[in-house]
Amino acid sequence: MRDRKEFQEIVRRIDGGDFAEYAQIVGDYDFTRFILKIADVQAAPDADYTLFLVTVPQHVAGFPAELFSSPIRRTALEDLLIREVASKVEELADFDECGVAVKRLHLAMPAPQILPRSALTVTHDSIELRIKVSLPASSGCIDGGAVSEIFFSQLAELIDSALIYCNLDAAEIHETVSLMEEADQIRQMLPTQGLVSIISDGTCVDSIEDEDEVFVFRADETVKTHLDIPEYGAVTGVAIPAGITLILGTDKQGRQELMQAVSDGIYNHVAGDGRDRCVTVPDAVYIAGSPGRPVQRVDLSPFVAGDAASDYSTEDADEFVSQAASVMEALTAGARVLVMDEADSAPGFLSFDSRLEGLIPELNQEYIPLANRAREIVDSLGVSLVIGGAYAVADLIPVADTVLLLSGGTIKNITRQAREALSGSVKAAPSVDMASIVEKFRWIVPSSIDPSIGIFDARTSAMDIDMICFGRYLVDMGDVFQLVDECQTETIGLIMEYAKYRYLDQPRPLRELLDMIDRDLSTEGLECLTREQRCDMARPRRYEIAAAFNRLCTLRVMNPPE
Repeated sequence: MRDRKEFQEIVRRIDGGDFAEYAQIVGDYDFTRFILKIADVQAAPDADYTLFLVTVPQHVAGFPAELFSSPIRRTALEDLLIREVASKVEELADFDECGVAVKRLHLAMPAPQILPRSALTVTHDSIELRIKVSLPASSGCIDGGAVSEIFFSQLAELIDSALIYCNLDAAEIHETVSLMEEADQIRQMLPTQGLVSIISDGTCVDSIEDEDEVFVFRADETVKTHLDIPEYGAVTGVAIPAGITLILGTDKQGRQELMQAVSDGIYNHVAGDGRDRCVTVPDAVYIAGSPGRPVQRVDLSPFVAGDAASDYSTEDADEFVSQAASVMEALTAGARVLVMDEADSAPGFLSFDSRLEGLIPELNQEYIPLANRAREIVDSLGVSLVIGGAYAVADLIPVADTVLLLSGGTIKNITRQAREALSGSVKAAPSVDMASIVEKFRWIVPSSIDPSIGIFDARTSAMDIDMICFGRYLVDMGDVFQLVDECQTETIGLIMEYAKYRYLDQPRPLRELLDMIDRDLSTEGLECLTREQRCDMARPRRYEIAAAFNRLCTLRVMNPPE
Protein backbone atom coordinates (compact mmCIF):
# COMPACT_ATOMS: atom_id res chain seq x y z
CA MET A 1 0.00 0.00 0.00
CA ARG A 2 1.30 3.43 -0.92
CA ASP A 3 1.37 6.36 1.51
CA ARG A 4 0.22 9.98 1.39
CA LYS A 5 3.59 11.21 0.13
CA GLU A 6 3.32 8.96 -2.92
CA PHE A 7 -0.23 10.21 -3.52
CA GLN A 8 1.02 13.80 -3.30
CA GLU A 9 3.81 13.01 -5.75
CA ILE A 10 1.35 11.53 -8.26
CA VAL A 11 -0.85 14.63 -7.97
CA ARG A 12 2.19 16.88 -8.54
CA ARG A 13 3.18 14.82 -11.59
CA ILE A 14 -0.23 14.89 -13.29
CA ASP A 15 -1.02 18.52 -12.44
CA GLY A 16 -2.05 20.32 -15.64
CA GLY A 17 -2.20 17.09 -17.59
CA ASP A 18 -5.08 15.63 -19.57
CA PHE A 19 -8.07 14.57 -17.45
CA ALA A 20 -7.51 10.93 -18.44
CA GLU A 21 -4.29 10.94 -16.38
CA TYR A 22 -6.41 10.86 -13.23
CA ALA A 23 -6.32 7.09 -13.76
CA GLN A 24 -2.86 7.17 -12.16
CA ILE A 25 -4.34 7.83 -8.70
CA VAL A 26 -6.20 4.50 -8.68
CA GLY A 27 -4.99 2.44 -5.73
CA ASP A 28 -4.87 2.26 -1.93
CA TYR A 29 -3.15 4.94 0.17
CA ASP A 30 -2.30 5.10 3.85
CA PHE A 31 -2.89 8.65 5.12
CA THR A 32 -1.89 7.56 8.66
CA ARG A 33 -5.25 8.42 10.28
CA PHE A 34 -7.27 6.88 7.47
CA ILE A 35 -6.91 4.68 4.41
CA LEU A 36 -8.07 5.95 1.03
CA LYS A 37 -9.17 3.44 -1.62
CA ILE A 38 -9.77 4.47 -5.22
CA ALA A 39 -10.99 1.65 -7.45
CA ASP A 40 -11.89 3.71 -10.52
CA VAL A 41 -12.11 7.33 -11.60
CA GLN A 42 -14.57 9.30 -13.70
CA ALA A 43 -13.78 9.46 -17.40
CA ALA A 44 -14.36 13.18 -17.92
CA PRO A 45 -15.01 16.33 -15.85
CA ASP A 46 -18.73 16.21 -16.62
CA ALA A 47 -19.06 12.45 -16.08
CA ASP A 48 -20.41 10.72 -13.00
CA TYR A 49 -18.68 11.26 -9.69
CA THR A 50 -15.77 9.13 -8.52
CA LEU A 51 -16.52 6.93 -5.52
CA PHE A 52 -13.86 6.95 -2.82
CA LEU A 53 -13.70 4.57 0.14
CA VAL A 54 -12.34 6.07 3.33
CA THR A 55 -11.53 3.63 6.14
CA VAL A 56 -10.88 4.99 9.63
CA PRO A 57 -9.51 2.35 12.04
CA GLN A 58 -11.41 2.09 15.32
CA HIS A 59 -8.24 2.79 17.29
CA VAL A 60 -8.39 6.23 15.64
CA ALA A 61 -12.18 6.70 15.51
CA GLY A 62 -12.60 5.50 19.09
CA PHE A 63 -16.31 4.67 19.18
CA PRO A 64 -17.27 2.52 22.22
CA ALA A 65 -18.39 -0.98 21.22
CA GLU A 66 -21.62 -0.57 23.19
CA LEU A 67 -22.82 1.91 20.56
CA PHE A 68 -22.96 -0.79 17.88
CA SER A 69 -23.45 -3.93 19.98
CA SER A 70 -26.69 -4.89 18.21
CA PRO A 71 -28.03 -4.41 14.67
CA ILE A 72 -30.53 -1.77 15.81
CA ARG A 73 -27.86 0.23 17.67
CA ARG A 74 -25.42 -0.12 14.78
CA THR A 75 -27.99 1.25 12.31
CA ALA A 76 -28.66 4.20 14.62
CA LEU A 77 -24.96 5.04 14.94
CA GLU A 78 -24.33 4.68 11.20
CA ASP A 79 -27.28 6.93 10.44
CA LEU A 80 -26.06 9.61 12.84
CA LEU A 81 -22.56 9.55 11.35
CA ILE A 82 -23.91 9.79 7.80
CA ARG A 83 -25.82 12.91 8.86
CA GLU A 84 -22.68 14.35 10.46
CA VAL A 85 -20.71 13.75 7.26
CA ALA A 86 -23.47 15.14 5.02
CA SER A 87 -23.72 18.26 7.17
CA LYS A 88 -19.95 18.79 7.04
CA VAL A 89 -19.98 18.28 3.25
CA GLU A 90 -22.40 21.21 2.99
CA GLU A 91 -20.09 23.38 5.11
CA LEU A 92 -17.11 22.58 2.89
CA ALA A 93 -18.80 23.84 -0.27
CA ASP A 94 -17.02 26.70 -2.03
CA PHE A 95 -18.76 29.49 -3.90
CA ASP A 96 -17.92 30.73 -7.37
CA GLU A 97 -17.95 34.33 -8.53
CA CYS A 98 -21.73 34.11 -9.08
CA GLY A 99 -22.35 32.93 -5.53
CA VAL A 100 -23.25 29.39 -6.63
CA ALA A 101 -22.14 26.61 -4.29
CA VAL A 102 -19.46 24.36 -5.78
CA LYS A 103 -19.10 21.06 -3.98
CA ARG A 104 -16.30 18.58 -4.64
CA LEU A 105 -17.47 16.12 -1.98
CA HIS A 106 -20.97 14.71 -2.25
CA LEU A 107 -23.13 12.79 0.21
CA ALA A 108 -26.89 13.34 0.31
CA MET A 109 -28.53 14.16 3.63
CA PRO A 110 -30.88 11.26 4.55
CA ALA A 111 -34.60 11.68 5.16
CA PRO A 112 -35.73 11.84 8.83
CA GLN A 113 -36.40 8.09 8.81
CA ILE A 114 -33.53 5.89 10.01
CA LEU A 115 -32.67 3.14 7.51
CA PRO A 116 -29.85 0.68 6.89
CA ARG A 117 -27.69 2.35 4.23
CA SER A 118 -24.61 1.58 2.16
CA ALA A 119 -22.90 4.97 2.60
CA LEU A 120 -21.23 4.12 5.92
CA THR A 121 -20.48 0.94 7.84
CA VAL A 122 -19.34 0.60 11.43
CA THR A 123 -17.51 -2.53 12.59
CA HIS A 124 -15.36 -3.41 15.57
CA ASP A 125 -12.28 -2.80 13.42
CA SER A 126 -13.11 0.33 11.48
CA ILE A 127 -15.53 2.84 10.03
CA GLU A 128 -15.86 2.74 6.25
CA LEU A 129 -17.25 5.80 4.50
CA ARG A 130 -18.24 5.84 0.85
CA ILE A 131 -18.32 9.31 -0.60
CA LYS A 132 -18.58 10.74 -4.08
CA VAL A 133 -15.94 13.17 -5.31
CA SER A 134 -15.97 15.46 -8.33
CA LEU A 135 -12.36 15.40 -9.51
CA PRO A 136 -11.41 19.02 -10.25
CA ALA A 137 -10.40 20.24 -13.68
CA SER A 138 -9.55 23.59 -15.21
CA SER A 139 -10.20 23.98 -18.93
CA GLY A 140 -10.35 20.19 -19.23
CA CYS A 141 -6.98 19.71 -17.51
CA ILE A 142 -6.19 18.38 -14.04
CA ASP A 143 -6.20 21.03 -11.32
CA GLY A 144 -3.53 19.72 -8.94
CA GLY A 145 -3.99 22.49 -6.40
CA ALA A 146 -7.68 21.73 -6.05
CA VAL A 147 -6.92 18.00 -5.75
CA SER A 148 -4.54 18.67 -2.88
CA GLU A 149 -7.16 20.87 -1.23
CA ILE A 150 -9.70 18.02 -1.36
CA PHE A 151 -7.49 15.23 -0.06
CA PHE A 152 -5.11 16.98 2.29
CA SER A 153 -7.47 19.56 3.73
CA GLN A 154 -11.20 18.97 3.18
CA LEU A 155 -11.19 15.19 3.56
CA ALA A 156 -9.00 15.31 6.66
CA GLU A 157 -11.20 18.04 8.18
CA LEU A 158 -14.34 16.03 7.40
CA ILE A 159 -12.98 12.91 9.09
CA ASP A 160 -11.78 14.79 12.17
CA SER A 161 -15.08 16.60 12.67
CA ALA A 162 -17.55 13.81 11.76
CA LEU A 163 -15.93 10.41 12.31
CA ILE A 164 -13.82 10.80 15.47
CA TYR A 165 -15.76 10.04 18.64
CA CYS A 166 -13.96 12.49 20.92
CA ASN A 167 -14.75 15.36 18.52
CA LEU A 168 -18.50 14.67 18.57
CA ASP A 169 -21.19 15.24 21.19
CA ALA A 170 -21.07 11.99 23.15
CA ALA A 171 -24.38 12.70 24.91
CA GLU A 172 -26.14 13.20 21.56
CA ILE A 173 -24.70 9.96 20.19
CA HIS A 174 -25.82 7.90 23.17
CA GLU A 175 -29.26 9.57 23.16
CA THR A 176 -29.71 8.79 19.45
CA VAL A 177 -28.77 5.15 19.85
CA SER A 178 -30.95 4.76 22.95
CA LEU A 179 -33.93 6.46 21.26
CA MET A 180 -33.83 4.03 18.36
CA GLU A 181 -33.46 1.05 20.68
CA GLU A 182 -36.42 2.30 22.71
CA ALA A 183 -38.59 2.64 19.58
CA ASP A 184 -37.61 -0.85 18.53
CA GLN A 185 -38.60 -2.23 21.95
CA ILE A 186 -41.97 -0.48 21.68
CA ARG A 187 -42.47 -1.98 18.22
CA GLN A 188 -41.74 -5.46 19.54
CA MET A 189 -44.05 -4.92 22.53
CA LEU A 190 -47.09 -3.76 20.53
CA PRO A 191 -48.30 -7.21 19.38
CA THR A 192 -47.94 -8.62 22.88
CA GLN A 193 -50.38 -5.92 24.08
CA GLY A 194 -52.86 -6.51 21.26
CA LEU A 195 -51.87 -3.24 19.58
CA VAL A 196 -50.77 -2.25 16.07
CA SER A 197 -49.60 1.31 16.77
CA ILE A 198 -49.11 3.90 19.49
CA ILE A 199 -49.22 7.65 18.92
CA SER A 200 -47.34 9.16 21.82
CA ASP A 201 -48.56 12.39 23.38
CA GLY A 202 -46.86 15.33 21.70
CA THR A 203 -46.43 13.66 18.33
CA CYS A 204 -46.29 16.49 15.81
CA VAL A 205 -46.51 16.38 12.02
CA ASP A 206 -46.13 19.18 9.49
CA SER A 207 -49.29 20.09 7.62
CA ILE A 208 -49.55 18.64 4.12
CA GLU A 209 -51.09 21.86 2.73
CA ASP A 210 -49.47 24.60 4.84
CA GLU A 211 -45.74 24.27 5.49
CA ASP A 212 -45.98 26.73 8.40
CA GLU A 213 -48.65 24.74 10.22
CA VAL A 214 -47.88 21.86 12.57
CA PHE A 215 -50.43 19.46 14.06
CA VAL A 216 -49.74 18.22 17.59
CA PHE A 217 -51.65 15.15 18.82
CA ARG A 218 -52.47 14.02 22.34
CA ALA A 219 -54.67 11.39 23.96
CA ASP A 220 -57.93 12.02 25.79
CA GLU A 221 -58.41 10.11 29.04
CA THR A 222 -60.88 7.80 27.25
CA VAL A 223 -58.11 6.39 25.08
CA LYS A 224 -54.86 7.08 26.92
CA THR A 225 -52.51 4.11 27.30
CA HIS A 226 -49.23 3.65 29.16
CA LEU A 227 -46.56 1.27 27.93
CA ASP A 228 -43.72 0.50 30.32
CA ILE A 229 -40.49 0.04 28.38
CA PRO A 230 -37.67 -1.73 30.26
CA GLU A 231 -34.79 0.65 30.97
CA TYR A 232 -36.59 3.56 29.28
CA GLY A 233 -39.70 4.21 31.38
CA ALA A 234 -43.30 4.75 30.28
CA VAL A 235 -44.67 5.88 26.92
CA THR A 236 -48.06 7.55 27.09
CA GLY A 237 -50.37 8.11 24.16
CA VAL A 238 -53.13 6.79 21.93
CA ALA A 239 -53.01 3.04 21.43
CA ILE A 240 -54.53 1.65 18.24
CA PRO A 241 -55.72 -1.89 18.96
CA ALA A 242 -55.78 -4.84 16.61
CA GLY A 243 -59.01 -5.31 14.67
CA ILE A 244 -60.84 -2.57 12.78
CA THR A 245 -60.06 0.96 13.97
CA LEU A 246 -61.80 3.94 12.41
CA ILE A 247 -60.31 7.41 12.93
CA LEU A 248 -62.81 10.19 12.29
CA GLY A 249 -61.87 13.80 11.68
CA THR A 250 -61.68 16.46 9.01
CA ASP A 251 -58.63 17.39 6.99
CA LYS A 252 -58.47 20.72 8.83
CA GLN A 253 -58.12 18.84 12.11
CA GLY A 254 -55.05 17.01 10.81
CA ARG A 255 -56.58 13.60 10.13
CA GLN A 256 -54.45 13.02 7.03
CA GLU A 257 -51.34 14.01 8.93
CA LEU A 258 -52.28 11.63 11.75
CA MET A 259 -52.74 8.78 9.29
CA GLN A 260 -49.38 9.66 7.77
CA ALA A 261 -47.78 9.47 11.22
CA VAL A 262 -49.29 6.02 11.76
CA SER A 263 -48.07 4.93 8.32
CA ASP A 264 -44.56 6.33 8.90
CA GLY A 265 -44.41 4.66 12.32
CA ILE A 266 -42.98 1.57 10.63
CA TYR A 267 -39.68 3.51 10.62
CA ASN A 268 -37.67 4.97 13.46
CA HIS A 269 -37.11 8.72 13.25
CA VAL A 270 -34.32 11.05 14.28
CA ALA A 271 -34.63 12.82 17.62
CA GLY A 272 -36.62 16.03 17.41
CA ASP A 273 -38.50 14.98 14.28
CA GLY A 274 -41.79 14.96 16.18
CA ARG A 275 -42.62 11.38 15.20
CA ASP A 276 -39.76 9.70 17.04
CA ARG A 277 -42.16 8.05 19.53
CA CYS A 278 -44.99 7.30 17.13
CA VAL A 279 -44.48 3.61 16.49
CA THR A 280 -46.30 1.11 14.27
CA VAL A 281 -45.73 -2.60 13.76
CA PRO A 282 -43.34 -3.26 10.84
CA ASP A 283 -45.83 -5.15 8.66
CA ALA A 284 -48.28 -2.27 8.22
CA VAL A 285 -48.92 -1.22 4.61
CA TYR A 286 -50.57 2.00 3.46
CA ILE A 287 -53.00 1.38 0.61
CA ALA A 288 -54.03 4.11 -1.82
CA GLY A 289 -55.91 4.26 -5.08
CA SER A 290 -53.68 4.39 -8.16
CA PRO A 291 -55.68 4.74 -11.37
CA GLY A 292 -53.83 3.70 -14.51
CA ARG A 293 -51.57 1.10 -12.92
CA PRO A 294 -51.31 -2.38 -14.47
CA VAL A 295 -52.81 -5.41 -12.71
CA GLN A 296 -51.62 -8.89 -13.65
CA ARG A 297 -53.70 -11.92 -12.72
CA VAL A 298 -54.78 -10.89 -9.22
CA ASP A 299 -57.76 -12.53 -7.53
CA LEU A 300 -60.11 -9.60 -6.92
CA SER A 301 -63.21 -11.67 -6.17
CA PRO A 302 -63.49 -10.22 -2.64
CA PHE A 303 -64.11 -6.77 -4.17
CA VAL A 304 -65.15 -7.26 -7.79
CA ALA A 305 -68.16 -9.24 -9.00
CA GLY A 306 -68.13 -11.49 -12.06
CA ASP A 307 -66.35 -14.61 -13.24
CA ALA A 308 -63.27 -12.71 -14.47
CA ALA A 309 -62.58 -11.26 -11.02
CA SER A 310 -60.77 -14.36 -9.75
CA ASP A 311 -58.03 -13.92 -12.37
CA TYR A 312 -58.13 -10.20 -13.10
CA SER A 313 -55.75 -8.45 -15.49
CA THR A 314 -55.74 -4.98 -17.00
CA GLU A 315 -53.15 -2.58 -18.36
CA ASP A 316 -55.07 0.45 -17.07
CA ALA A 317 -56.94 -0.13 -13.81
CA ASP A 318 -59.59 2.31 -12.66
CA GLU A 319 -59.27 3.82 -9.18
CA PHE A 320 -61.42 1.20 -7.42
CA VAL A 321 -59.76 -1.80 -9.08
CA SER A 322 -56.27 -0.38 -8.50
CA GLN A 323 -56.91 -0.06 -4.76
CA ALA A 324 -58.51 -3.49 -4.55
CA ALA A 325 -55.49 -4.97 -6.33
CA SER A 326 -53.11 -3.20 -3.94
CA VAL A 327 -55.00 -4.65 -0.98
CA MET A 328 -54.82 -8.21 -2.30
CA GLU A 329 -51.15 -7.85 -3.32
CA ALA A 330 -50.21 -6.52 0.13
CA LEU A 331 -52.04 -9.37 1.85
CA THR A 332 -50.34 -11.90 -0.41
CA ALA A 333 -46.94 -10.37 0.44
CA GLY A 334 -47.66 -10.89 4.15
CA ALA A 335 -49.06 -7.57 5.41
CA ARG A 336 -50.58 -7.77 8.89
CA VAL A 337 -52.06 -4.26 9.03
CA LEU A 338 -53.67 -2.23 6.24
CA VAL A 339 -53.79 1.56 6.64
CA MET A 340 -56.09 3.68 4.47
CA ASP A 341 -57.49 7.19 4.36
CA GLU A 342 -60.44 8.42 2.36
CA ALA A 343 -58.34 11.25 0.89
CA ASP A 344 -56.20 8.71 -0.99
CA SER A 345 -58.93 6.15 -1.63
CA ALA A 346 -61.10 5.48 -4.64
CA PRO A 347 -64.67 6.85 -4.44
CA GLY A 348 -66.78 4.04 -3.08
CA PHE A 349 -63.90 1.75 -2.15
CA LEU A 350 -64.16 2.22 1.60
CA SER A 351 -67.96 2.21 1.62
CA PHE A 352 -71.04 2.98 -0.42
CA ASP A 353 -73.88 4.89 1.19
CA SER A 354 -76.16 1.96 1.94
CA ARG A 355 -79.21 4.26 2.04
CA LEU A 356 -78.97 4.61 -1.74
CA GLU A 357 -79.21 0.91 -2.47
CA GLY A 358 -82.98 1.03 -2.59
CA LEU A 359 -82.85 3.84 -5.13
CA ILE A 360 -79.97 2.49 -7.23
CA PRO A 361 -80.34 -1.31 -7.48
CA GLU A 362 -77.15 -1.64 -9.55
CA LEU A 363 -75.03 0.14 -6.93
CA ASN A 364 -73.27 -2.96 -5.59
CA GLN A 365 -73.54 -5.23 -8.59
CA GLU A 366 -70.03 -4.59 -9.94
CA TYR A 367 -67.95 -3.59 -6.94
CA ILE A 368 -68.00 -4.66 -3.28
CA PRO A 369 -66.81 -1.95 -0.86
CA LEU A 370 -64.40 -2.62 1.98
CA ALA A 371 -67.14 -2.04 4.56
CA ASN A 372 -68.91 -5.16 3.28
CA ARG A 373 -65.72 -7.23 3.44
CA ALA A 374 -63.79 -5.75 6.39
CA ARG A 375 -65.14 -8.06 9.08
CA GLU A 376 -64.33 -11.13 7.01
CA ILE A 377 -60.76 -9.92 6.33
CA VAL A 378 -60.09 -9.32 10.00
CA ASP A 379 -61.77 -12.45 11.35
CA SER A 380 -60.46 -14.95 8.78
CA LEU A 381 -56.94 -13.57 8.24
CA GLY A 382 -56.15 -11.92 11.57
CA VAL A 383 -55.26 -8.76 9.67
CA SER A 384 -56.01 -5.36 11.22
CA LEU A 385 -57.45 -2.31 9.46
CA VAL A 386 -56.78 1.33 10.40
CA ILE A 387 -58.94 3.68 8.36
CA GLY A 388 -59.24 7.46 8.45
CA GLY A 389 -62.14 9.45 7.09
CA ALA A 390 -64.96 11.93 7.56
CA TYR A 391 -67.40 11.73 4.67
CA ALA A 392 -67.04 8.27 3.11
CA VAL A 393 -66.71 5.90 6.06
CA ALA A 394 -70.17 5.81 7.66
CA ASP A 395 -70.81 2.18 6.70
CA LEU A 396 -67.59 1.15 8.45
CA ILE A 397 -68.84 2.28 11.87
CA PRO A 398 -71.16 -0.71 12.51
CA VAL A 399 -68.32 -3.17 11.76
CA ALA A 400 -65.53 -1.26 13.52
CA ASP A 401 -64.11 -2.51 16.81
CA THR A 402 -62.88 0.95 17.79
CA VAL A 403 -63.95 4.41 16.64
CA LEU A 404 -61.66 7.34 17.49
CA LEU A 405 -62.40 11.02 16.98
CA LEU A 406 -59.72 13.62 16.27
CA SER A 407 -60.76 17.12 17.27
CA GLY A 408 -58.58 20.06 18.23
CA GLY A 409 -55.53 17.81 18.29
CA THR A 410 -57.10 15.54 20.91
CA ILE A 411 -57.96 11.93 20.11
CA LYS A 412 -60.75 10.28 22.06
CA ASN A 413 -62.74 7.05 21.95
CA ILE A 414 -66.31 7.51 20.72
CA THR A 415 -67.12 3.90 19.81
CA ARG A 416 -70.36 3.73 21.78
CA GLN A 417 -71.65 7.12 20.62
CA ALA A 418 -70.79 6.35 17.00
CA ARG A 419 -72.66 3.05 17.06
CA GLU A 420 -75.70 4.70 18.65
CA ALA A 421 -75.71 7.46 16.04
CA LEU A 422 -75.32 5.04 13.13
CA SER A 423 -77.11 1.97 14.34
CA GLY A 424 -77.92 -0.88 12.00
CA SER A 425 -75.95 -3.47 10.15
CA VAL A 426 -73.94 -3.42 6.97
CA LYS A 427 -75.11 -5.65 4.18
CA ALA A 428 -72.82 -8.69 4.11
CA ALA A 429 -71.07 -9.46 0.84
CA PRO A 430 -71.23 -12.97 -0.61
CA SER A 431 -68.79 -15.05 1.39
CA VAL A 432 -65.39 -15.89 -0.09
CA ASP A 433 -62.54 -17.98 1.27
CA MET A 434 -60.15 -15.13 2.05
CA ALA A 435 -57.46 -17.43 3.42
CA SER A 436 -57.23 -19.54 0.27
CA ILE A 437 -57.25 -16.44 -1.95
CA VAL A 438 -54.38 -14.84 -0.03
CA GLU A 439 -52.43 -18.11 -0.05
CA LYS A 440 -52.62 -18.37 -3.84
CA PHE A 441 -49.19 -18.39 -5.44
CA ARG A 442 -48.61 -16.03 -8.34
CA TRP A 443 -45.64 -17.48 -10.23
CA ILE A 444 -43.51 -14.92 -12.06
CA VAL A 445 -42.66 -15.69 -15.69
CA PRO A 446 -38.87 -14.99 -15.77
CA SER A 447 -38.83 -13.55 -19.30
CA SER A 448 -41.25 -10.80 -18.21
CA ILE A 449 -38.60 -9.28 -15.90
CA ASP A 450 -36.03 -7.74 -18.24
CA PRO A 451 -33.80 -4.85 -17.10
CA SER A 452 -31.74 -4.79 -20.32
CA ILE A 453 -32.04 -2.29 -23.13
CA GLY A 454 -31.76 -4.22 -26.39
CA ILE A 455 -28.28 -5.70 -26.63
CA PHE A 456 -27.03 -3.61 -23.72
CA ASP A 457 -26.59 -4.75 -20.16
CA ALA A 458 -29.07 -4.13 -17.36
CA ARG A 459 -29.93 -0.49 -16.76
CA THR A 460 -31.82 0.38 -13.60
CA SER A 461 -32.00 3.68 -11.76
CA ALA A 462 -34.33 5.90 -9.78
CA MET A 463 -35.42 8.99 -11.66
CA ASP A 464 -36.79 10.31 -8.35
CA ILE A 465 -38.44 8.82 -5.27
CA ASP A 466 -41.58 7.97 -7.26
CA MET A 467 -40.15 6.52 -10.48
CA ILE A 468 -37.89 3.58 -11.32
CA CYS A 469 -36.29 3.26 -14.74
CA PHE A 470 -36.10 -0.50 -15.27
CA GLY A 471 -34.56 -1.30 -18.63
CA ARG A 472 -36.85 0.20 -21.27
CA TYR A 473 -39.76 0.69 -18.89
CA LEU A 474 -40.82 3.04 -16.12
CA VAL A 475 -42.30 1.79 -12.86
CA ASP A 476 -44.54 4.41 -11.25
CA MET A 477 -44.30 4.22 -7.45
CA GLY A 478 -46.19 7.45 -6.81
CA ASP A 479 -48.93 5.75 -4.80
CA VAL A 480 -46.49 3.78 -2.61
CA PHE A 481 -46.43 6.36 0.17
CA GLN A 482 -44.18 4.44 2.57
CA LEU A 483 -41.16 5.01 0.37
CA VAL A 484 -39.42 7.86 2.17
CA ASP A 485 -36.03 8.19 0.47
CA GLU A 486 -34.89 8.15 -3.15
CA CYS A 487 -32.13 5.74 -2.11
CA GLN A 488 -34.83 3.18 -1.31
CA THR A 489 -36.29 3.59 -4.80
CA GLU A 490 -32.81 3.20 -6.30
CA THR A 491 -32.30 0.04 -4.27
CA ILE A 492 -35.63 -1.46 -5.35
CA GLY A 493 -34.49 -1.21 -8.99
CA LEU A 494 -31.28 -3.01 -8.06
CA ILE A 495 -33.26 -5.66 -6.16
CA MET A 496 -35.46 -6.33 -9.19
CA GLU A 497 -32.33 -6.75 -11.32
CA TYR A 498 -30.72 -8.95 -8.65
CA ALA A 499 -33.82 -11.12 -8.42
CA LYS A 500 -33.87 -11.55 -12.19
CA TYR A 501 -30.30 -12.86 -12.44
CA ARG A 502 -30.05 -14.62 -9.06
CA TYR A 503 -33.39 -16.39 -8.74
CA LEU A 504 -35.53 -16.07 -11.85
CA ASP A 505 -33.80 -18.77 -13.86
CA GLN A 506 -37.14 -20.55 -13.50
CA PRO A 507 -40.68 -19.48 -12.57
CA ARG A 508 -41.03 -18.69 -8.88
CA PRO A 509 -43.91 -17.47 -6.69
CA LEU A 510 -43.59 -13.77 -5.88
CA ARG A 511 -43.94 -14.49 -2.16
CA GLU A 512 -41.08 -17.00 -2.27
CA LEU A 513 -38.98 -14.48 -4.18
CA LEU A 514 -39.62 -11.84 -1.50
CA ASP A 515 -38.62 -14.34 1.20
CA MET A 516 -35.33 -15.04 -0.59
CA ILE A 517 -34.58 -11.34 -1.02
CA ASP A 518 -35.38 -10.65 2.65
CA ARG A 519 -33.07 -13.48 3.69
CA ASP A 520 -30.19 -12.23 1.52
CA LEU A 521 -30.51 -8.63 2.67
CA SER A 522 -30.63 -9.72 6.32
CA THR A 523 -27.63 -12.05 6.10
CA GLU A 524 -25.45 -10.41 3.44
CA GLY A 525 -26.58 -6.80 3.58
CA LEU A 526 -27.11 -4.40 0.70
CA GLU A 527 -23.71 -5.40 -0.72
CA CYS A 528 -25.19 -8.56 -2.23
CA LEU A 529 -27.16 -6.54 -4.77
CA THR A 530 -24.31 -5.28 -6.93
CA ARG A 531 -20.70 -6.08 -7.74
CA GLU A 532 -19.72 -2.42 -7.62
CA GLN A 533 -19.45 -0.50 -4.37
CA ARG A 534 -22.12 2.15 -3.95
CA CYS A 535 -23.03 4.83 -1.45
CA ASP A 536 -26.63 5.43 -2.56
CA MET A 537 -28.50 2.36 -1.31
CA ALA A 538 -31.06 2.20 1.52
CA ARG A 539 -33.04 -0.86 2.47
CA PRO A 540 -36.72 -1.02 1.49
CA ARG A 541 -39.30 -3.42 2.91
CA ARG A 542 -40.66 -6.46 1.09
CA TYR A 543 -43.98 -4.67 0.58
CA GLU A 544 -42.48 -1.83 -1.45
CA ILE A 545 -40.44 -4.38 -3.43
CA ALA A 546 -43.63 -6.32 -4.16
CA ALA A 547 -45.36 -3.10 -5.19
CA ALA A 548 -42.62 -2.42 -7.76
CA PHE A 549 -42.88 -5.90 -9.29
CA ASN A 550 -46.66 -5.60 -9.43
CA ARG A 551 -46.48 -2.20 -11.15
CA LEU A 552 -44.01 -3.30 -13.83
CA CYS A 553 -46.04 -3.22 -17.03
CA THR A 554 -44.23 -6.25 -18.51
CA LEU A 555 -44.90 -8.50 -15.50
CA ARG A 556 -46.54 -11.79 -16.38
CA VAL A 557 -47.62 -14.42 -13.89
CA MET A 558 -48.71 -18.00 -14.38
CA ASN A 559 -50.59 -20.67 -12.48
CA PRO A 560 -48.46 -23.06 -10.42
CA PRO A 561 -46.66 -25.49 -12.73
CA GLU A 562 -47.85 -29.08 -12.64
